[in-house]
Amino acid sequence: MAKGRVLSGVRAVILDLDGTLLHSNDAHAQAFVEAAHEMGLNMEFDRIRWLIGMGGDKLIPKAFGFTSDSGPGQKLGATKTRIFMDRYLTQLQPTPGARALLLRLRDEGIRRVLATSSSESSVQPLLCQAGIEDLIEDTSSSSDVRASKPDPELVKAALDKADAPPSQVVMLGDTPYDVEAATRAGIRIIALRSGGWTDRQLHGASAIYDDPADLLEHFETSPLA
Repeated sequence: MAKGRVLSGVRAVILDLDGTLLHSNDAHAQAFVEAAHEMGLNMEFDRIRWLIGMGGDKLIPKAFGFTSDSGPGQKLGATKTRIFMDRYLTQLQPTPGARALLLRLRDEGIRRVLATSSSESSVQPLLCQAGIEDLIEDTSSSSDVRASKPDPELVKAALDKADAPPSQVVMLGDTPYDVEAATRAGIRIIALRSGGWTDRQLHGASAIYDDPADLLEHFETSPLA
């Protein structure tokens, strides 16, 4: 069930991917833990799990104490990506209603632009695993910007591709980092609980739903109507 107020005139939706359209947050966290272990570093799953949603440029220094572009940072990032792709990608499931919601947006004539903290090389495999690769019209990834979420640069890059003024764009995300990035970029955001965060942690969203299926069920009274 939602809480929030209805907006109007939405012409584009900026979409987060991990946790929003694909149940992948736990897998990303576990891949970081295993990559750290391969490097002789001890890291608790819970410490990483609640940083997922940030890009590696933010997560790695916050969790490990070295920058993502340092030698250890580059090795950790590459190892994590390899583990995630090799061990976890094919096990992932779309969030409930992900494809159905994007089909509804398409049918409503609402443009669909991805804004993901994943790297450019990871985007297509993730979209294919979610079964939505044919429903995304444009993409901004962490490879396109210098600073990832919760900085607003990624959302602003997607906004440039949305072909609509900020007042007619809404973001869809699942973490507090999405909420902060959208707010700092000057657009409203609908938050989903599918990423594991509470309503209190998602404070600042214009509306909150369980998952894409819940949003689709309440589409007519949602900020997308």
